[in-house]
Amino acid sequence: MTLAVEVNFDGLIGPSHNYGGLSDGNLASSRNAGDVSNPREAAIQGLEKMRFLVRAGLVQGVLPPLPRPNFDLLVSAGFSGSDADIIEAAGKIAPRLLKAAYSASSMWTANAATVSPSADTADGLLHFTPANLSTMLHRSLEHPDTTTTLISIFSGDHRFAVHGALPSHSDFSDEGAANHVRLCAEHGGAGVELFVYGREAGEMVSGFPARQTLLAAQSIARSHGLNEGRTVFARQAKRAIEAGAFHNDVVCVGALDTLFFHEAAFEDTRGTLEALRRAGDGLFELKPVMVPEAEVPLEDAIRSYLFNSQLLQFPDEDRLVLVAPIEAQETQSTRRFCEQMVAGNGPIGRVEFVDVRQSMRNGGGPACLRLRVVMTQDELSECHSGVLLDEELIDDLQDVIRKTYRDRLSPADLADPAFADECRIAREELLSVLELEDIA
Repeated sequence: MTLAVEVNFDGLIGPSHNYGGLSDGNLASSRNAGDVSNPREAAIQGLEKMRFLVRAGLVQGVLPPLPRPNFDLLVSAGFSGSDADIIEAAGKIAPRLLKAAYSASSMWTANAATVSPSADTADGLLHFTPANLSTMLHRSLEHPDTTTTLISIFSGDHRFAVHGALPSHSDFSDEGAANHVRLCAEHGGAGVELFVYGREAGEMVSGFPARQTLLAAQSIARSHGLNEGRTVFARQAKRAIEAGAFHNDVVCVGALDTLFFHEAAFEDTRGTLEALRRAGDGLFELKPVMVPEAEVPLEDAIRSYLFNSQLLQFPDEDRLVLVAPIEAQETQSTRRFCEQMVAGNGPIGRVEFVDVRQSMRNGGGPACLRLRVVMTQDELSECHSGVLLDEELIDDLQDVIRKTYRDRLSPADLADPAFADECRIAREELLSVLELEDIA
């Protein structure tokens, strides 16, 4: 078995972080639409979560914010002239379109791509497929720049394979690793990849959008060269989607041999667990931790984002650690369940609560903010080292943020042409710190 580690690549929250209310089916996004955000606090909160994991001895990476505003969108919509002319006109005529162009949603890197480690793929390469995020306009803008970023960081074609996004059609709707879980005995060994989907291609679903299709998941599994016997496709419960679980990672998270999920996560819970056990036969013994509806109502699970947590193996600890949002501590049912869980002898032995309130108010918890990439030592040595964090680099990034980010931003502020320059300057300085000037 090859020695490997799980690296969490968090999205660095960008200077245009705002509460635009653009995400249908995301209850927090809708509830806080139009509120004043604090981009500076948001970015520092995210980096402090990263610092916590660095101090715990984990390998932590970061992905820079994408260029905002996205002028290509605005030009495609018929706006022309100087940058200032375009922003002023869009602000008056199409303010919702301007909010989409400024969206900082790339900070939720669980949606950046689906990742299959080299231990699972037929060609022995580490595979990435950037998500097309075609369901929501503001997110559908991300994948070209995300692809460029991933290629810059994972550039060796003898180690890495960065695919293009799937076609931007509803049949191929793909939301990335937010609907993907990898289970294994050890990170460096072969694993089972679980893809969760909300609908089939061509299927019409009423209510909140089911963002991930079975066809998209199957297409990624094929292009990554996954073993069919070690790949499971499971349908997300319609009830969960209707309750606000717009991605599976709002009701489920897994790590190593443990799957932590709400009773209402899957359409067929028994069938999903049986399929995972069959796929993992000979590799590991599945440890399911199901949270009953009677103990944690689905509404509480979604409000608190208990499952949108990072489930991690800390050095020198026998049991897994759940890094959960502080809202899960403040919600009575989820706090009580966590206390009972860690008091038992199950696979999750500790819960750490972190403050990422600025992200949570837009509908993204600790798990949304990170893309998990299992990497061998050779792969680590060949990826771009400038994005692998230590405390000094975190300090340098926070210095830039304190200097260049606003501490108050309302959606109306996006119509100020000067703000576009602020965003550009902030991003350029961050890219300089990360030694990624080539993607400026």
